[in-house]
Amino acid sequence: MKANSNSKYTIRDKLFAHLETWRLYTVIWCGLVSLAGSCIAFGDFPPLKIAFLAFFIPMMGWTAGLYLADFLDRKLDAIQKPHRPIPSGRIKPYEAIAIGAIFALTGFILSTLLSPNNILLVFVVALLVLGYAKFSKSRGIVGNLNRGFVTVATYFFGVFSIGQSIQEIPIYIWLLSFVFLIHDTNSNLVGAIRDMEGDKKGGYITIPVKYGLKKSIFISLILTFTWLSLVLYLPYYFKFLKIEFYLLMIIDVLILFSLYVYLFMTVKNYSREKALKFHEFFVIERVTLASALIFGIASINKAGIIFVIALLVTYLSQYLLRKRYEFKEKK
Repeated sequence: MKANSNSKYTIRDKLFAHLETWRLYTVIWCGLVSLAGSCIAFGDFPPLKIAFLAFFIPMMGWTAGLYLADFLDRKLDAIQKPHRPIPSGRIKPYEAIAIGAIFALTGFILSTLLSPNNILLVFVVALLVLGYAKFSKSRGIVGNLNRGFVTVATYFFGVFSIGQSIQEIPIYIWLLSFVFLIHDTNSNLVGAIRDMEGDKKGGYITIPVKYGLKKSIFISLILTFTWLSLVLYLPYYFKFLKIEFYLLMIIDVLILFSLYVYLFMTVKNYSREKALKFHEFFVIERVTLASALIFGIASINKAGIIFVIALLVTYLSQYLLRKRYEFKEKK
């Protein structure tokens, strides 16, 4: 299906097309993961300059990856989601590549203000993002794990931002990376549920396409139990977080419980809209998880401000932009 290249769009149309592509409701997560890594490695809230760079550089890299992914997925999107920015013609393919390159280059330049390990991680993330968008996304658990490793690299970007050598990094920081690996492997799997019809038409062999809805939910539940057990046990054993971490994790666990109850209740009446609703609240859950780690290190005032702002941006961007990105608006 060809893009509507002859259609004329207003500046507002173009602006919203780019805002849709940025997907702030997912980008905030990677910034929080990196900031959490920086806080844990520093043992407190890091200096403002480091906190700023640790938070925003991964967001720039993530946004660049979204432009690349949309460029590479433009033919698949044209099958089921022709309303999306590129297949609709609101963003030209070359425009997506150019804007994505600007985000990537800006992130790289800013990373030179941090450690050599941060610069190295920029290239590692670039390879992981390219591998996901170009090769592994359509290959089930391999793609899910690839996405998980992107988040692990984001976490270590924050860890390395304070200038520690690899030898100085405590064992619990390394072990905590498995939480992000398993969590985002699961998150990516859950996200594939809403796309399984289109993925099947496009020849993608994702877990929902290969095994169906019920088995996908069961796999997701196992992954959730694994990372949740790990993230609750590590701070207890190594004692590197304050009690505030566990207080906020109560909210996180309640969200997870509600999500899986909702998902099991909707199995028989599955629809893309219901699958999207599940993933929308899953996005809120992961903001809570990353914020809980920051609460366990930083002062309540700083952590609280970050949590509230992150929730507001995530909720509002999902409310205003996500549905129009996933579904064609009714006129």
